[in-house]
Amino acid sequence: MNDSKPNTDAESNQPTVEPPSKEELRLAMKAFRKRLKLTRLDDESRLGRGPMSSGQASGVVGIRPPDQFPKAVWQELANQGKLKREGGGLYSIVGS
Repeated sequence: MNDSKPNTDAESNQPTVEPPSKEELRLAMKAFRKRLKLTRLDDESRLGRGPMSSGQASGVVGIRPPDQFPKAVWQELANQGKLKREGGGLYSIVGS
């Protein structure tokens, strides 16, 4: 018989990741909103729109979040309900 116990040392050897600070989350949301705004403006000002048309609102809903913040920040904002995961690494702002 094998009386070996499950190795619980492997669980304790994993580094504990601290959740992002409130300041980091605030700055990440600010950067996300700015990136979304610029992406929408870029979409609305593309040359494919006719000069005589009344213009169209941007169809951009979700974007890939800025790279200067780690993935854990975006996951935490989604867990808090401030962002929505759209799949494929895209996020959108809840309520917009």
